[in-house]
Amino acid sequence: MQKTAIARPGRTTDAGPMASLSGLLREWLPRQRWFAGKDRPVTDLALLSMTELFPGCLHLLVHAGHSAVPSPGGAPPAGDCYQLLLGVRQHPSPRLGRALIGRAEEGPLAGMTVFDALQDPRSAQLLLERLRHPGAAGPLRFEGDPAVPVPAGLVPRLLDAEQSNSSLVYGDAFILKLFRRIQPGVNPDLELSGALAGQGCRRVPAPVAWFRTTSPWEATLGVLQPFLRNASDGWTLALSALASGDEFTAEARQLGRATAEVHLALASAFPSRAHGENSRMAAAMTERLELAAHFVPALQPHVPGLRTAFGALAGCDPGPPDQRIHGDLHLGQVLRAGREWFVIDFEGEPSRPLAERRGVHSPVRDIAGMLRSFDYAARQRRPWRPEWARRCREAYCAGYASLAGWDPRKKHGLLRAYETDRAVYEVLYEARHRPDWLPVPMAAIERLAVRGA
Repeated sequence: MQKTAIARPGRTTDAGPMASLSGLLREWLPRQRWFAGKDRPVTDLALLSMTELFPGCLHLLVHAGHSAVPSPGGAPPAGDCYQLLLGVRQHPSPRLGRALIGRAEEGPLAGMTVFDALQDPRSAQLLLERLRHPGAAGPLRFEGDPAVPVPAGLVPRLLDAEQSNSSLVYGDAFILKLFRRIQPGVNPDLELSGALAGQGCRRVPAPVAWFRTTSPWEATLGVLQPFLRNASDGWTLALSALASGDEFTAEARQLGRATAEVHLALASAFPSRAHGENSRMAAAMTERLELAAHFVPALQPHVPGLRTAFGALAGCDPGPPDQRIHGDLHLGQVLRAGREWFVIDFEGEPSRPLAERRGVHSPVRDIAGMLRSFDYAARQRRPWRPEWARRCREAYCAGYASLAGWDPRKKHGLLRAYETDRAVYEVLYEARHRPDWLPVPMAAIERLAVRGA
């Protein structure tokens, strides 16, 4: 029997399931890789929606409130909504291991053991069954492409990758991405991959099944796609080439063409518009720079030089039309299977508002993200190989230009500004989450702060 409970955002002292779960989740959530509020104390937890997917498995949308801390791009929300799948058992399996969250001591679940259901094979298999059979479960809607059958009995495994969501692979045939940080609206990972499939673009695995919620608002919760077995991500391949002393220029050139192919398909699938005023874009980039420098003192000596990169935008060629783009393109977002490149994870930067991620932007933004990624790879081994990165960057841009009809290298001012903006974002991210990596973007900051670099 399906049960749904809706609660207004409030303190965790309210009666109901959160009386059992609040204390457990306050400790468990900040330890998860996908939890965005690690640098902000959780001030309250509120249950927005709860559905019993099947006996012993609860689907929850939980609002985690935080104390306000400013961040680039505007004032942060008071908190975030997270999707949780929790297993609840009286007599849990001794093999739960890392899946264990804890034992509820009070409230309606008192005496029950709570665990992360995605790490439980039985729960993961039952979730796939929901996706195989479209229908409703409370406010949840399970939908799919009837032309692509999904076999029963596929063995699940949870990917242990560093990412902002959770992914389950079923039988090396399909991969289910569950979005953890939920915002109202259609997630671009479903929207764009579906549109690209409709355009006949084979660079992106087409969605097979998906599910969403209708309460407390419409939102995408997860997408099932074909799994590219025996594929390697671009980051791993680049590091392997560096470790072997090999070049990566042929792969980079092909990747540039693949990026252009995706951009052209997106431009056909969605309306484009003339590039906006460069002065407005420069002002937004400068604001993000100044806010980042407030939090990362190492940036402050470079602020005057970086401002020149943004200030030069006013006199730049506006560049190609704004269009739908990937939004967070780097070597970790591309896969190579056989001789072909595939592009994945069209969610965009999860920290950005969904409306912004679903908007149109300059394709130069994607290109700048990939160029920064080559630089990141080249700095993973000592001695650093800047010439390796430079050759990859050149090859990638040449590959892109061979198909796109315009050359990113001829948009020097525009490319420098977007690359600088990306490097500023990286500095803030690394300072907050991976301080040991901070020297990587700071080296780019030093280069980009020099006029004409």
